[in-house]
Amino acid sequence: MNLESILFSQGFGSRRQCRMLVTDARVAVAGTPCTDPLASFDTAGLTFSVDGEVWPFHERAYLALNKPAGYECSRDPQHHLSVFHLLPAQFATRGVQCVGRLDQDTTGLLLLSDDGQFVHAFTSPKRKVPKVYVATTRHALDDAQLDALRAGVLLHGEREPIAAVAAVARGERELELAVLEGKYHQVKRMVAAVGNRVEALHRERIGGLSLPAELAPGAWLWLDAAKIDALRNG
Repeated sequence: MNLESILFSQGFGSRRQCRMLVTDARVAVAGTPCTDPLASFDTAGLTFSVDGEVWPFHERAYLALNKPAGYECSRDPQHHLSVFHLLPAQFATRGVQCVGRLDQDTTGLLLLSDDGQFVHAFTSPKRKVPKVYVATTRHALDDAQLDALRAGVLLHGEREPIAAVAAVARGERELELAVLEGKYHQVKRMVAAVGNRVEALHRERIGGLSLPAELAPGAWLWLDAAKIDALRNG
């Protein structure tokens, strides 16, 4: 693939903008400056830099973000900053989107990708991908609440009760809840339905992928093949 096309595929602007990046000597491949936009490179394992910033070539983007509170999962946020403010601008340019959404005050594991099939696989309710949340509740948890969450609660506007895959008290006011759906404010509404209230909510796991311990709030990383396999096999 020629260098102009490589930059374009990775979200570095229009073809004209990518061509100018090269001809203006702002791009280096394997540490060597290149000013020929038509120079061809094998993209397997390719790493290049633009203005000194190293960028690994990925045909598709698969990302994990540790979402902090106060960010909306939208490119057009209404009241807060977008999670895309936490990412390099190239991702928005190449069409990366959130794989499902977290409320602005919910923290934790958020997936993003420009692979439509991947996005569908982890958002479609038919795929039944478990998502594990940890909720801090206003009131102490009791067995009746946990039993009701596991048995299923009827939420306003829904025809059928929704049951948690698992509901475990980690502490007096700390609830681990696993669900398969991704309905609007689902965890908060389920907890409210059993007579309690969510004060803080954190997504800890999707499928078989847990939020990496080393990923600080607001930080992101590329998902490698092992992490993607963990997601799919969870």
